[in-house]
Amino acid sequence: MSRFVQQSEIADPFVLEVIDRPEPHAAPGQVRVRVRAAGLNPVDWKIASHPEVAAHFGVTAPAGFGNDYAGEIDEVGAGVEGFAVGDRVFGGARGRAIAEHVVVTIGSDTLAHTPAGVSDEVAGSLTIAARTADAALRVAAVAEGDTVLVGGAAGGVGVIVVQLAVAKGATVIATASEGNHDFLRGLGAIPTTYGDGLAERLRSLAPSGVDAAIDLHGVEAVHAALESGVDPRRIATIAAGPHPPGGAVPTGGQDAAPDALDRIAQAIADGALALPIQATFPIERVSEAVELQRGGHVRGKIVVTVP
Repeated sequence: MSRFVQQSEIADPFVLEVIDRPEPHAAPGQVRVRVRAAGLNPVDWKIASHPEVAAHFGVTAPAGFGNDYAGEIDEVGAGVEGFAVGDRVFGGARGRAIAEHVVVTIGSDTLAHTPAGVSDEVAGSLTIAARTADAALRVAAVAEGDTVLVGGAAGGVGVIVVQLAVAKGATVIATASEGNHDFLRGLGAIPTTYGDGLAERLRSLAPSGVDAAIDLHGVEAVHAALESGVDPRRIATIAAGPHPPGGAVPTGGQDAAPDALDRIAQAIADGALALPIQATFPIERVSEAVELQRGGHVRGKIVVTVP
């Protein structure tokens, strides 16, 4: 038998149960991964609680939970090349990642080799955050010498965006709760609070103007950037729906460069990039982990481990 996190109904509130199911096996073109860690993302609980979001992502009840995972391959189906039993890997399996075993199909599911020196907890948190961060930076066309506003900068996507933008030579103004300001300074950003008056604070922090913006939580940074005269084609948003205000550009991991995942994972292995883990929970406490994630104000990532 194999442990699996399941919800019987897409609803709010939703209920997650850890069940025992028969072990899945790899068919031709597939590998089975013994999952060791699975990072949480806001989209996970949104899928679980909103039928329209679940339908958009092709998730139907009864369903599993989560997308990101890391572990090692313990079974390889016929015809698979480039992966072998014992390989440490990470990737994405929408709506079924938090489990003892996950079967992934080569070419349709996300699967990558975990670089030496990257823990399963970090690798298991990378797929959505890394690809979304890369996509947002590409849409906003962040380059050396730019001043860029990053809204909601302390979360999993935000910490990667900040570090990559700073590495490009950009000046980053990052919104977050005050408790995360020292943390963001440590990443090279200029922190400021979110809420009323953001556009005025921007004028004080960036008297020469703002060149681009990335809003990772709603539309507050979008409005502040528009008020600051930022070209809407250089305002990227990931959580404002398909039609954000003012002509800002919605984006997500699907717009990442093909090499984004491997490149960012290697940067972590090389010590050039960090993805902090705020807390880990064993699979039996998955509901507590999701409650913490859903509460917001997470610094980096929340991870579910599968001992």
